[in-house]
Amino acid sequence: MELFRPVGLEELCLVYEADLRAFPPRLPDQPIFYPVTNAGYATQIAREWNTQSGTLAGFVTRFVVADGYAARFERRVVGAREHEELWVPADELAGFNAHLEGRIEVIGAHFGAGYAGEAGRSATLGAKTAHEQLVALVRALRSDAEAVVPDLVADRVAVFLNFFFWEQASFLADGIDDGERDACLATLRRLSTERIGSAGLAPQVPRPAPPATA
Repeated sequence: MELFRPVGLEELCLVYEADLRAFPPRLPDQPIFYPVTNAGYATQIAREWNTQSGTLAGFVTRFVVADGYAARFERRVVGAREHEELWVPADELAGFNAHLEGRIEVIGAHFGAGYAGEAGRSATLGAKTAHEQLVALVRALRSDAEAVVPDLVADRVAVFLNFFFWEQASFLADGIDDGERDACLATLRRLSTERIGSAGLAPQVPRPAPPATA
């Protein structure tokens, strides 16, 4: 069964640290884990709710659970017909995670104004916002692509989480056009694969379509 879950930056960080193979345990005041059954509903929550508070970021994850196992949980419609959720008791989440087939994917990312992103710790990315991190990486790559490898290793979590923002943001005011931004991201993706080999370190999700014009 294909399912979706909108998550914020903190939850996505925990999912990544679990090698994209498990969702984190629920908090004591969260008795239910509820993925949703369609991408549209997950996108609505990520875009309209998650971007308005906290870290100002919402991500849409997609994953697959064995059909026979998923069928044991109740489906609930909590609004319009498309607002359908699968209700998994919190104490059964570990078993639910064990029945995931493959890794959890990020298929959408949305950001509110003022998104600062995941802080880095390395010399290049430390004490910088997500926007400032990409500027620093581009400038480092202009002189030596290999120089950023230690930063990718030290800040693999920040790179994973902020990569989605980098794919969408404009850096023209920093003297970086879209072509150079995309070339930087392609290099980071390649170096991540060649030098680190960590699944999902440098993801790629479709950019949001531009607003329709009259």
